[in-house]
Amino acid sequence: MKDFRIAILGCGTIGGGTARVLLDNLEGFSRKAGRRLVLAGIVTRSPAKSARRYGIPRELFLGEGDELSPAQTAALIDRIVGSDDIDLVVETIGGDSDYLLGIALGVLGSKKHLVTANKALLSKHGNRIFEAAEKNGAAIGFETSVCTSIPIIRVMKESFVSDEVISVSGIMNGTSNYILSRMQEGGISFAEALAQAQEIGYAEADPGFDIDGIDAAHKLGILMKLAFGIDVATSDLQVMGIRDITAEDMALADDMDCSVKLICHAHRKDGRVYGTVRPMMVKRSNLLAQVSGATNAVKVVNKYSGENLLIGRGAGSLEGGSAVSSDIIFIARYGSAAVETHSPVLCDFRSLDDMEFPYNIVFDTEDVPGITGSVTTAIGNQNINIDTVGHNRHGKTTAVFSIATMPCTLAQLRLAVQEIKAKRPDILRTEPRVMPILH
Repeated sequence: MKDFRIAILGCGTIGGGTARVLLDNLEGFSRKAGRRLVLAGIVTRSPAKSARRYGIPRELFLGEGDELSPAQTAALIDRIVGSDDIDLVVETIGGDSDYLLGIALGVLGSKKHLVTANKALLSKHGNRIFEAAEKNGAAIGFETSVCTSIPIIRVMKESFVSDEVISVSGIMNGTSNYILSRMQEGGISFAEALAQAQEIGYAEADPGFDIDGIDAAHKLGILMKLAFGIDVATSDLQVMGIRDITAEDMALADDMDCSVKLICHAHRKDGRVYGTVRPMMVKRSNLLAQVSGATNAVKVVNKYSGENLLIGRGAGSLEGGSAVSSDIIFIARYGSAAVETHSPVLCDFRSLDDMEFPYNIVFDTEDVPGITGSVTTAIGNQNINIDTVGHNRHGKTTAVFSIATMPCTLAQLRLAVQEIKAKRPDILRTEPRVMPILH
């Protein structure tokens, strides 16, 4: 059987880790694949720097000199895409631009297999990419696009193929989970926890992609496609990040035997699929509440096999390289048999407004008589059952208290708040803080 030749586009954290893992294990991986694997070439803007950083021989990098211009890099990528001597391309450049989409479609159009770590590209253009792969008889591997070293993609596609997924929920961004863990365990502010995350390299200088929930939303979108066959735009998921989480939120969570986590959640009920990404109070009886630091975890609830929890590192060069290499071996072993059929399901998607959850609502009010009664009456008027009413935390002239509800919709809660504002405009000092409770 002829050699299986691999090219890597991009040599940052994931690309460099992939090259390193492949080079360290080519002989063993070749045995597992049933054919000789060859790393044929790498394209990156800074070949000399990448060679030193990851211990990769310089001759594996295409192009001359220590640095390549954008035009030189693009020309080398075009050469790889058009080469008859390459069987599989690993794309680790990142981004969801039309240029990156063009590279992916070009790889598949030339009947090469594609392995990508690019969650943003798959989230935005997944349908076009999967359709191109099927049309050209090419396979796609994307294990490392969701939670890096956790094999959730393979499990969803293969292990649960005979089951019916009811819900997917998880902690899918290590940066946010580290920050929230430090706030809850160390009693520090969001700003202090973010600074610590940046100091040790868990957070970028501009951390918005992580702390605003965008990265997590891309991952949930991919899992929703696998679980329910539905394509949902990130903008439709009602994504909320963690910037506004306070020490008071953490204290209230402790009082309720909860941990605050940035949760990706989707479930199917009565022919509808619901999904969102936002901070939630997670009951400590739920294993997700116990996942701390930069660790990721995904919980899948199935009709037949019940609860399944996968936990592992959600980032890292070698961790990512291991996941990419797993896809490479699988595709090299099975070839055209690894090509999948992707048929989008026409399903009624609903956002958080219509999703029933128990909620915790925090009211910051003037300390005047009748506050609790006015608030609970307005909530009851929306047919919402109250689970518990927390103790008032009194200031000199103010009171802060929380109400935990039984399952209801966010739309119902908004109507209750509108009634409070209309009937007692003197009560609320700030907009009530609403957070779902995940049992």
